[in-house]
Amino acid sequence: MRTDSLSFRLLASEGLVLAAFFALVSMVLEQGFRESAEQALKERLQVQVYSLLSAAELTNSGELKMPATFHEPRFANPGSGLYAFIQQAKKLVWRSPSAIGLDVISPPQLSAGNAEFLLEKHNRYALHYDVIWQNIAGMEREYIFTVAEDAEFVSDQVERFEEILRFWLLVIGVVLIFIQFSLLRWSLKPLRIIVKDLEAIEKGEKTRLDGYYATELQGLAGNLNALISSERAHLERYRNTLADLAHSLKTPLAILRGCIEAFSSNKATAEEQISRMNKIVEYQLQRAAAKGEHKAIRTVDMATVIHKIVASLNKVYSNKKIAFDVAAPEQSLIYCEEGDLYEIAGNLMDNACKWCQGKVKVRISLNERKDRRQFSLLLQIEDDGPGIPVDKLAGILKRGVRADENIHGHGIGMAVVYELTGLLGGKLEGGKSKELGGMCWSVYLP
Repeated sequence: MRTDSLSFRLLASEGLVLAAFFALVSMVLEQGFRESAEQALKERLQVQVYSLLSAAELTNSGELKMPATFHEPRFANPGSGLYAFIQQAKKLVWRSPSAIGLDVISPPQLSAGNAEFLLEKHNRYALHYDVIWQNIAGMEREYIFTVAEDAEFVSDQVERFEEILRFWLLVIGVVLIFIQFSLLRWSLKPLRIIVKDLEAIEKGEKTRLDGYYATELQGLAGNLNALISSERAHLERYRNTLADLAHSLKTPLAILRGCIEAFSSNKATAEEQISRMNKIVEYQLQRAAAKGEHKAIRTVDMATVIHKIVASLNKVYSNKKIAFDVAAPEQSLIYCEEGDLYEIAGNLMDNACKWCQGKVKVRISLNERKDRRQFSLLLQIEDDGPGIPVDKLAGILKRGVRADENIHGHGIGMAVVYELTGLLGGKLEGGKSKELGGMCWSVYLP
């Protein structure tokens, strides 16, 4: 995933949220400004009502008398937008010259001393004020003073406010989006570094993520490195297993070669070795597919495996007439895959037969806990050959390395033994045989 596309998606989502927020803010501010403008208009109309009350006069005969001129010149100009009405018992008593030709605004039901501010029809705001007037003679009259103004005053103010508000919100929005884009670019810079390093790994320019990353991404980088290492190890396991497969088939094929000249008399042996090769192929392919340590859930008799290997090696090395000395309990059960035991014991015994002068000793000890208390079985394989120098012991456990290049082999057998022993949780040790004088291999298994 490219960080540029991620930045665009994040910026787009933040832009939508910002637009929704500004739209809500605009609605709230416009509604608040409209209410404020209406409140200001109400207060101004109330002042006009008070000015009319101060100018009006109730005669001794009980008639209301209004002056010809007013402090507010708009009352005298027709169509000025400011109108005044005085009504008594819903009858028009007086109207301002500006209201000539206009329909009378009907007041609501009011009690004396109360006022009401309304948006009337024809898009006008009107303030109605009920007052009881008493002249010098003590005569009382109840009038309703109405002052109205066209709503254009409020509408114009609101429109101007909306234009200014939207302009500045747009400017602020653009600035915030630019700031957000800059912050996103800065915040995603560590991700871009990781992406660049991953591309370098894909091209083979790097083997792992080794750059300097933000603290929050160090765990991710570590996990990616672990995944890369795991996949490479898995690939290496496939490659090694192919080599192991070829090496594992070497002994059965050698037996088959020995049976070619007298196939009719050794038909059972040939069939046994062919069956053995099929099992080896299945076993090695299962190992290649496995990604981790496989724990066995059944027991295998080590003594039985040793006797089968001895029988096979007697046929392979029949010309050397090797004397096998096998010391094993009647049963030596161990939790392990049978194929693993064949690989471990078969490779060690095959090497012993290859290097020995004529004697190979195999000993199986159970509960051997004197020096290795965590192990329950010890397999020792000794020969009377020349042995291996101490300085070469570590080297032959590596793939492709042989103790003697003049002896035919692939240099894989001991590496297979070492790897399998480690996977089983065991330990492989090599040294000089005290009894036979050649090589002695000790395999400790849990």
